[in-house]
Amino acid sequence: MTTAGTPTRGAGPLTGVRVVELAGIGPGPFAAMLLADLGADVVRVDRPGGPGLAVDPAHDVTNRNKRSVRVDLKSADGPARVLDLAERADILIEGNRPGVAERLGVGPEDCHARNPRLVYGRMTGWGQHGPLAQRAGHDVAYIAVTGALGMIGAPDEPPAVPANLLGDYAGGSLYLVVGVLAALHHARVSGVGQVVDAAIVDGTAHLTAMIHGMLAAGRWQDRRAANLLDGGCPYYGSYETADGAYMAVGALERQFYEEFLRLLGLDDLIPARKDLTRWGELRERVAARFKSRTRDEWTAVFEGSDACVAPVLSLREAPRHPHLAARGTFTERGGITQPAPAPRFSATPTAVRTGPALPGAGTADVARDWDVPRLLCDPATDDA
Repeated sequence: MTTAGTPTRGAGPLTGVRVVELAGIGPGPFAAMLLADLGADVVRVDRPGGPGLAVDPAHDVTNRNKRSVRVDLKSADGPARVLDLAERADILIEGNRPGVAERLGVGPEDCHARNPRLVYGRMTGWGQHGPLAQRAGHDVAYIAVTGALGMIGAPDEPPAVPANLLGDYAGGSLYLVVGVLAALHHARVSGVGQVVDAAIVDGTAHLTAMIHGMLAAGRWQDRRAANLLDGGCPYYGSYETADGAYMAVGALERQFYEEFLRLLGLDDLIPARKDLTRWGELRERVAARFKSRTRDEWTAVFEGSDACVAPVLSLREAPRHPHLAARGTFTERGGITQPAPAPRFSATPTAVRTGPALPGAGTADVARDWDVPRLLCDPATDDA
């Protein structure tokens, strides 16, 4: 059986790529997990005591498919141990405030002096420069200033907070991964590494590109729930059912809209699709119909149709959805149900190969596999 201390090589398109992750919280660990899911050999450098806000390491799914070593970067020889790893790595990821890695002796210049081909990925909320670069922050503040948060929710209520998915992970982690992989391609062609500045504000703003185009074209109103895709349209949103659950509706195209109304038994409203003066009536009658049956009953009504309607499931319900179950969208390892790696590859399939890496548990293996014996000389890296 594979354990959290064994090498994470042998599966996925990034097999053979070495990544050093300086431990942090939020988007950095998730980005490193994605690289590890894709087959990279990710070594997480944990600090003594661990990062703040961290969950129990045994349940931290964002540390799956990785190995961990402990290094105290504030100790006399701590930076040298990280630089030994950086010298042998293809990518390094860190998520400190600007200047912190430099003060610790593991900034880009220090690492590139040892390994000019290294891709140095920096994950922050505000970015490496700008008036707010040194300020603390979290997902909700980053997405607030980009205009993204202001688009979400009912017009007469505060903006709805989309967990930390939009900023930390979509605008942060995914852009960092795209950036470091693009820079890795460049480094392998040119022999020259570089710094990737991935800021959550930049990535989240980039996600709104289509909306800005629609705004410029006069096809988007700059206010909540007044547009086709933000809940303003009565056939793109969610409706409560008789049992207090919800159904999601996305019947935008004419043929899907017509099928949607036919299955609801509201054929007389088909002409209201583009008549904004009738949208209030359309919303009220659709809402009343959905309230007449339970979520499961409506799910059965729309089963097999092209009406673009789906039940709104909870996190615990989602893995049991027939389509997701058939695709293996979720998997279980060590008693933890979790999303399976994505996307999928025909020639180099991915998998959850190991459970969450426990802090320091991979020290001996990494010291051997990466030929960094100095890791074994630091009491902070003991597995005990």
